[in-house]
Amino acid sequence: MTPLFFDVKSRQPRVTEVLDNPDYLDIRLNHPISVPTPVVVLFKAEADRGLLGKLSEEGADLRFRETAVSRQGGGVDSHSSSQLSDSHAGFDFHGGGKTEDRAGSEGRIPPLLSFVRGRIQGRRPAFGMVGMDAEVWLKIETERGLQYVAEKFKKRDNLVLVAARGDLYVEITRPHDIMAALKLVVGKDPMACAASRIFLSVVPNPLRDADKNVRPAEVPSCADFLELAWLRDIGYRRMMLCDELCLNENLLAAAVNAFGSFKSVYG
Repeated sequence: MTPLFFDVKSRQPRVTEVLDNPDYLDIRLNHPISVPTPVVVLFKAEADRGLLGKLSEEGADLRFRETAVSRQGGGVDSHSSSQLSDSHAGFDFHGGGKTEDRAGSEGRIPPLLSFVRGRIQGRRPAFGMVGMDAEVWLKIETERGLQYVAEKFKKRDNLVLVAARGDLYVEITRPHDIMAALKLVVGKDPMACAASRIFLSVVPNPLRDADKNVRPAEVPSCADFLELAWLRDIGYRRMMLCDELCLNENLLAAAVNAFGSFKSVYG
């Protein structure tokens, strides 16, 4: 059977509330952060961005300079993901760890841990959950995560690395380093998974196709097929589609059919 995973988000900033403030964008996150301000914050995989001017409520409330907020992708709403570079000097998450403990103690549902960078805040230091029978998937999404993989990660039967490219590509300082990053992850873990940014050519572009009745493409682009071949050639045998594909029946069907066709001719 296909396993059910528990995607732990305690290290991923999520917008829980957009406050009604006519003077500036005012949002609350799922847990506090600390970062020197002003600093640029990205939303929705860089579709929106804003200049964070002030933190309040001990880092849980973010107030942006309204004149510096872009809404290319339709604005920021509740439950959007936000992104501040994990490598930014002085940036950190606070309040995570308890969710990982609960996921680990359950032991029946394999957890995926977001924004892994070498430690878990809480009672289980240095991934003490490795004694579980269930697999624990570690999502590598930042340069600090890559450093952990390069220097400290030890492959075990129930530890699986995930190259979470949706955030990783945004986080790395030089975009063209993504190739080396993907090779590093699968080099350290032959059972690693390449996740997200796969077959995105079947997804209508909201900027390009605004106000048009655009049907999803039934055939991915040439570049998408060649990228999949490259991922397989460097060692990846596990792939994960992004939420945007999985939450739409037509998009998911197009991606699954494309995977089947790819496998039949490329193995």
